[in-house]
Order: sequence, then C-alpha cells, then structure tokens
Amino acid sequence: MISVSDALLRIQAHRPRPGQEHVRIEHALGRRLSEPVIARRTHPPAAMSAMDGYAVRLDDVGAPNASLQLIGDAPAGRPFEGTVQPGQTVRIFTGSVIPDGADTVIIQENVTREGDRVTSLQAYDAPKHIRAAGLDFKTDDILIEAGTRLGAEHLSISAASNNAFVTVEKRLRVGLLANGDELRPPGSELGPGEIINSNPFGLSALVERWGGDPVNLGIATDRVDAIETIIENADSIDVFVPIGGASVGDHDHMRTAFQNKGFKPVFEKIAVRPGKPTWFSQFEDALVLGLPGNPASAMVCGHLFLSQLVGHDWSKALVSGKLVKDIPANGPREHFMRARLSVSDKGALEIDPTINQDSSLLRPFLSCNALLRREPKAFAATSGESVEALVIGPIL
Repeated sequence: MISVSDALLRIQAHRPRPGQEHVRIEHALGRRLSEPVIARRTHPPAAMSAMDGYAVRLDDVGAPNASLQLIGDAPAGRPFEGTVQPGQTVRIFTGSVIPDGADTVIIQENVTREGDRVTSLQAYDAPKHIRAAGLDFKTDDILIEAGTRLGAEHLSISAASNNAFVTVEKRLRVGLLANGDELRPPGSELGPGEIINSNPFGLSALVERWGGDPVNLGIATDRVDAIETIIENADSIDVFVPIGGASVGDHDHMRTAFQNKGFKPVFEKIAVRPGKPTWFSQFEDALVLGLPGNPASAMVCGHLFLSQLVGHDWSKALVSGKLVKDIPANGPREHFMRARLSVSDKGALEIDPTINQDSSLLRPFLSCNALLRREPKAFAATSGESVEALVIGPIL
C-alpha cells in the first residue's frame, strides 16, 4: 500500500501523452491548447473612433466655438477616402477609421450643426476618443500560451485575431466500466437485492469537465470472461476505469480480468480514506485505474486520481481555511473529508466537514464543494484551526 503522494507521482509518470488536432474555435471550449494562439491581424487595424462625433484636427479646436466645414462622413466599414484639411471635419461613428489629417474626435453632444457647418462648443488641448492601431494586439503577438484550457474569453480573442482554428490536445478516451450482478441502469424496476448503477454518470461528468472524452462501457456481470469481453471490444480507450470488483470477495473479478488481458500492476492499494482499494495498471499504451464501488469513494478517488490522468492538477485547487467545528484525530490513512467551503462575513474561508462521512452516501455531495485534507495520524483539530481543503465546486 502506497501513500497518496506516491500514487500521484506514479500516475503522473504514466499519464498518456495525447496527440493534437486542429478544431474550429466553436468546438474548442474547454480544450487544452497544444500550440499557442498567434494574432493573424492587428487590432484595431487602424486608428479608430471610440465615439460618435466628428473627426477634426486638434489645431483647429484649440479655442471654443471653432467653426468647421463638414466634408463627408465615415460610417464603420466605409473609411473616408480624402484628407481632412485645416478648418474641415468628417462625421464619424464608433468603430470608424480616423481619416487622414484628423487627430481627435469631438463627441456629437459637444457640437452644433447647421447644414455643412459644425461648431465645436469647447476647446481641446489633447487628442480625444481615438483608439490607436494595435491598442489591443498586433500581428504575430502570442495571445494565448500553449497549455491553456480554453474559456469563453480565449475563444473571443481567437476569433478577433482572425483564427478560425486552434491546435488542441486530443481528448483522452476514458472508458468507464461498472461491475456487479446487482447493478441496473437508472429507470429500472428493481428486484430484491438490486441497486442502480450511478457511479459512471457522475464520473463521466467529471471526465468531461476535465477535458476528457468519457465512454460508458456498460455493466459487466460477475464473471471474468464477461469483463474480458468488454475489454476486448472497447474501441480506442486510453484509460479504462473499472468501478468496483477490486476487493477480495468471491465475486470481485476486475483485477483478474485485466491481468489476464496483459495489464501489469503499477500499484495495488493506496493509504487513503475513502478509496484504499484503488489500483493502477498498464498494458502497452493503455492504462487502467480501478476505483472502489462505493459511490462516495468512487467520486472522491475520481477527484484525487482520475483527474490527474486526464490532465487536471488538483494540487492547484488547494486552499487553507478555518474549521467551523471540532474534528477527531485521524487514523493511519490520509483522509479526504467531504466539506462545505464558504466565505465568512469578514471575508475568511471557512470549512465545515460533513458529519457523516460514510463511503456509500452521495447526498452530502449536494451541499459540499471541498474535500478537507487530513494527514495520516493527524491530531484532533478544534474549531478555528487552519486546515487544508481541495476545492471541487464553486465557493459559496
């Protein structure tokens, strides 16, 4: 049995190196860049007006009530083709290109107009309301670094910089395989002793959130050959995630089936609570991360270990906060307790562990957004002490 830190190191060392692919930006949300996004244009491409008004020469409006001749207009997308000479002005709009010769914009509220005569009502001593060419970015600027997971803001600037495609990591295909004669899909009429197969649905959502491609491989019965058949028929799976069937009971066959198909152990147990039966094996380019069948154990170990395989480093989501209730001393295994993380009236992070940490319970996840981390053999902690937690949901 190895420590959590050792397990994470071995998982990271074996993490598949995904290839890359070009995708249209409308399909790139949540994907991780494998090549930087480089601007293919300058933005703004020319000096442009920030307001509706009149483009003028600053020298002409140094005193109030300057009278100017209107010589044309320049709607956005239709630049004025001439040059603004002394005493002249061009009607301009937000997003219009500043015509040659002009170096400032007077907003329309600060002028009067009669026919082709425009009067500036106030004096100006510096250029106003012009966005310089390249104010946002210039051609060949690196806008988004490789390794970035793309959000809405990244897609917006990719489009604005004239990038219709981005180069991203291929999604790792994660095959989720439940095991148990007692399992039935949601919506089933249950017989005596039967239960709903819930684990793949929560884990699939997490895999997708972390940038992977979840594949539900279904439910394997409690026979080694049935599990082997599903393994054989699985299409291009990078990471198998068998759920359950890894303990030492007479009907726990997952590990045996994968061993029969050539998978060699990397580790077989982790000193973690919940989730001690978590195991990890490899065969050629394929990996298998076996998770416990208890629902809470599967979800917690998904956050801790499956996330690492998919490429989500949870160590960056660790925070410190103050306990709001006493907790007892910890045992020999590192413990990740479901907890509620919130911000106090004074702006401090507060961590409230759930009273019942039973590994079969899913309902606590509805009110929990963190996993309180307890080191092995940690002393009892009292309310107000600083503790560490892994954020798994929005902070309340």
